[in-house]
Amino acid sequence: MTESHIRHTTRNAFDPATAARMGSAELRENFHIGGLFEAGKINLTYTHYDRMVVGGATPAGEPLALETIRPLGTKSFLERRELIAVNIGGAGSIEVDGEKFSLGPRDMLYAGMGSNMSFSSDDASSPAKFYLLSAPAHQKHPTKLIRIGDAKRLDLGSQATSNERSIFQFIHPEGAKTCQLVVGMTQLATGSVWNTMPCHVHDRRMEAYLYFDLPDTARVFHFMGEPTETRHVVMANEEAVVSPPWSIHSGCGTANYAFIWAMAGDNVDYTDVEVVPMDVLR
Repeated sequence: MTESHIRHTTRNAFDPATAARMGSAELRENFHIGGLFEAGKINLTYTHYDRMVVGGATPAGEPLALETIRPLGTKSFLERRELIAVNIGGAGSIEVDGEKFSLGPRDMLYAGMGSNMSFSSDDASSPAKFYLLSAPAHQKHPTKLIRIGDAKRLDLGSQATSNERSIFQFIHPEGAKTCQLVVGMTQLATGSVWNTMPCHVHDRRMEAYLYFDLPDTARVFHFMGEPTETRHVVMANEEAVVSPPWSIHSGCGTANYAFIWAMAGDNVDYTDVEVVPMDVLR
């Protein structure tokens, strides 16, 4: 397998004043990530927000090996990194250093620094879709498979406020150990469309959202920007968006959906947030 099966782009970091002057096309160019899941390919986006890499691997025949890309400057992809893969497609498997792990829909695998990985689908006609998240690491932690049923679940919100939802924390203090990656999934209940509202910011961590389980004709309006200078990016199914540390990250859909949230930065404490009062939003 050569690097021809891997494609990558780079996203630079912007300050809030610059982002506030961007129009819709510029916001999409710099924060929106589409085309993640292409059959037989690994598509990666290297961001300058805490050096997180956001990507997708869609094996449709032979296994796809995770190989290094130029922005990393290393001989192997995980030489100085850790990675989490969440399967949002059909059944598949991930091989890490010769050990094979089977992942069903919504299962997650953590691979530590220095690991070698490849991705496979059980059935090419219904391929696995591995959503990839990687950040720099300072030490190696053990490979860990976390099934959706083993994630820490929190039920929040209500039908009255259109935000009844279940949060699944894949990474938490009692679970898998990571250097800085924190990943989880939120499922909106039928009839609920709002996520992460009231919103918050966390200046010590960036974040990325992947919206999925969204009907083809539906959209999510993802809100970003400083609390007093909000903007939005329109999201379709299986598209991701990058949220800078200074930005809110919230969304409202035309139908219910699920999304995977991932953070990297100085702090892995879920409570380390600054809640934004509703009357502050502009």
